[in-house]
Amino acid sequence: MFVTKPKDELEESMEKLSCTTEIQAVFILSSIVIFFCGFLILFISRFIGRNFKKWKKSKGIFLEFNSGNMRRKHSRSLTFQSHFRDRIEMLLSAQTLVGQVLVILVFVLSIGSLIIYFINSTDPVRSCSSYKDRTIPIDLTFNAFFSFYFGLRFLAADDKVKFWLEMNSIVDIFTIPPTFISYYLKSNWLGLRFLRALRLLELPQILQILRAISTSNSVKFCKLLSIVLSIWFTAAGFIHLVENSGDPWLQGRNSQTISFFESIYLIMATMSTVGFGDVVPKTYLGRIFIIVFTLGSLVLFANYVPEMVELLANERKYTSSYEVVKGKKFIVVCGNITVDSVMAFLRNFLRHKAGEINTEIVFLGEVSPSLELETIFKHHMAYTTFISGSALKWEDLRRVAVDSAEACLIIANPLCSDSHAEDSSNIMRVLSIKNYYPNTRIIIQILQSHNKAFLPKIPSWNWNAGDNIICFAELKLGFIAQGCLVPGLCTFLTSLFVEQNKKICPHEPWQQLFCNGLKNKILTQRLSNDFAGMTFPDACQLCFTKMHLMLIAIEYKSACHGYCGLILNPPAQVKLRKNTLGFFIAESAKDVKRAFFYCAICHSDVQTPELIEKCDCKSKARRATGNLKVQPLFDGLVGRKGGPS
Repeated sequence: MFVTKPKDELEESMEKLSCTTEIQAVFILSSIVIFFCGFLILFISRFIGRNFKKWKKSKGIFLEFNSGNMRRKHSRSLTFQSHFRDRIEMLLSAQTLVGQVLVILVFVLSIGSLIIYFINSTDPVRSCSSYKDRTIPIDLTFNAFFSFYFGLRFLAADDKVKFWLEMNSIVDIFTIPPTFISYYLKSNWLGLRFLRALRLLELPQILQILRAISTSNSVKFCKLLSIVLSIWFTAAGFIHLVENSGDPWLQGRNSQTISFFESIYLIMATMSTVGFGDVVPKTYLGRIFIIVFTLGSLVLFANYVPEMVELLANERKYTSSYEVVKGKKFIVVCGNITVDSVMAFLRNFLRHKAGEINTEIVFLGEVSPSLELETIFKHHMAYTTFISGSALKWEDLRRVAVDSAEACLIIANPLCSDSHAEDSSNIMRVLSIKNYYPNTRIIIQILQSHNKAFLPKIPSWNWNAGDNIICFAELKLGFIAQGCLVPGLCTFLTSLFVEQNKKICPHEPWQQLFCNGLKNKILTQRLSNDFAGMTFPDACQLCFTKMHLMLIAIEYKSACHGYCGLILNPPAQVKLRKNTLGFFIAESAKDVKRAFFYCAICHSDVQTPELIEKCDCKSKARRATGNLKVQPLFDGLVGRKGGPS
């Protein structure tokens, strides 16, 4: 009895004919022959062209071009070639709309061809699909477009040999010719179509064209992800091919049936250096490939995957918005956010005792913090917040709430190689912040004094609102000038601004006095109303003899000229008024409070400064002490390790 197969099974078996070794060799050799023959032709043509030019120069044939007709024909030919090549380059460039459409279309069709490969990989590798399979005409159409795009790229290439060896060219050479062979043989084979997975390397460029990613971290993450996926799928495709086909010299006797998913599983286990052993290669080609791939995957998996995880974690961690709490002050610090600058700033800004800091610091950094910098932020997490972004983007300025900040400080890098470029970038930050919210108070560091002239020209720049400029060059020159006028003053001021080595142990008495003097800093304090009517020299003498304080300047308000500002060592004609703000050199804010509590009646006979405290001998209208620190803020801007350099 003969058993007849159903009609559907018969048609299905006819559609999946067995691909002999000769047919498989034809598919692979077609690409190999085209690759090597094309490379040989291009190399020989380049060799002949170069030697022909040398021969013409040696024979003096170029002299014939002096004739008008030959010269015009040659120039017209060169002009047409260059113009034609430029038009094709612009057509393929992502700068034009047509170029962007072509690039995106090629990528999408490549992914479509890869999906068709995934669908066809469910069939046995040794079987050839007939043209009754609906996916075959679709894939043929895709490859026809790839051939057209390959021809355009070939015409636009300046160096044909270099173009022939590019990765995208190799992918096209080893995937396009087999489709035309399949059209001639009326059957199709999987072959090397898995190489289309290498087109995933263009994923970052496509996403940038579509404006889906814009930050450096997102571009880097997408690039690493595309590398991992392309290598993963390509290696899995090779294992899937050789394990199902077997070694050619053994005529496939050591082959095994393995699905594409199992190949991906094997590659992932190899990349992670785990190797469960449930799926293993049996062919010699597969084992040799796994040996080589394991060495490369050690670098790939150990470097790329942890970096991707870190980028993904940091992207989520530092891209949130700062939550403004009503009644709580905060400042924004941007510019040169490094370990040294942050440490110098925090060391001086947080010099108060615990519980006295009611201002939070929001650092706006353009790159993710390093491990050391992240540790610093965690150590001061009660006062600091780091947000990744740029002061040049309004979205990032909105996330740090610049419009609600007390001030925005822009820190410069005094060790940069190009100080002019550093100043220019900081001035651009000022422009961006002022355009976003004109009333934001700006304190900026400038390295070169002549760049200060650009800032007052900004329409929203307002000196009266607290906008200020700190110039390193002027600080250095000012210290040198004051040191010439008053010997020793430069050393005295530098000792206030530069942090000394705390490990130095003084031995001599004068060294002890000098180290004790290094503890001083510049502080501000409202003077008692009993100082009203005194001259500045008398007030200085009283503060020094009675309270052991050094008064160096006062805030003076002129009734005639409307002037209000800081005056260093004013003349005797200037009289102190009530609630005058004084600038002292002292060790702590507790010491300068003596000037606020001083009473001419109660403390006239007091010889010990520590006994000058608040008295109740008479009713005095006193203001709450702000203890505004000038020196720590200034010192944090300048940087204490290197001093005012």
